[in-house]
Amino acid sequence: ERYNLGRELGRGQFGITYLCTEISSGKKYACKSILKRKLIRNQDREDVRREIQIMQYLSGQPNIVEIKGAYEDRQSVHLVMELCEGGELFDKISKRGHYSEKAAAEIIRCVVKAVQICHFMGVIHRDLKPENFLLSGKDEASAMLKATDFGVSVFIEEGKVYEDIVGSAFYVAPEVLKRNYGKAIDIWSAGVILYILLCGIPPFWAETDKGIFEEILRGEID
Repeated sequence: ERYNLGRELGRGQFGITYLCTEISSGKKYACKSILKRKLIRNQDREDVRREIQIMQYLSGQPNIVEIKGAYEDRQSVHLVMELCEGGELFDKISKRGHYSEKAAAEIIRCVVKAVQICHFMGVIHRDLKPENFLLSGKDEASAMLKATDFGVSVFIEEGKVYEDIVGSAFYVAPEVLKRNYGKAIDIWSAGVILYILLCGIPPFWAETDKGIFEEILRGEID
């Protein structure tokens, strides 16, 4: 009722992100629409609930994508978020190949700031990768880099050891694969992002996820 959906901006496992316009103000946002029929398991529904909760909790923090509101209709759950017109960091890396040390330092400073905010606020992101960092504007030099996609993020429970395997193959810390980890896994992922910024390739590489995991556990950089 309050928004008009426009063109598709991207898609993930459960949902599609659209450009959307607030009817009353004409302001543009991004709307992540998650189809309810894809949320088969209780865990999937719980993950969406937690994603909204975490984004609302981190609201107002720099280097974190701002959530405007969450709405539900018969088919979908909609997350309306600030529009980051610069797109994904991943696309920028793909275009440039790799960055100078100075340029990489600027980017990784923002990545580490986002990790610091999450951990200070008691959240583990668990899926940090260049696809999940967006540039606030089209001018790369002045745009702010912001973390998004808190779909597998969790609130830190004091003393709890996490066991579920989450994240994306290239960026997964060895302790995740050993099913015994805490918030430090986000730092590992940030380190992998830095390596990719400087070298243009991931530190551990194989044709399959299983192969990548074996390389990560072996711990010898390619």
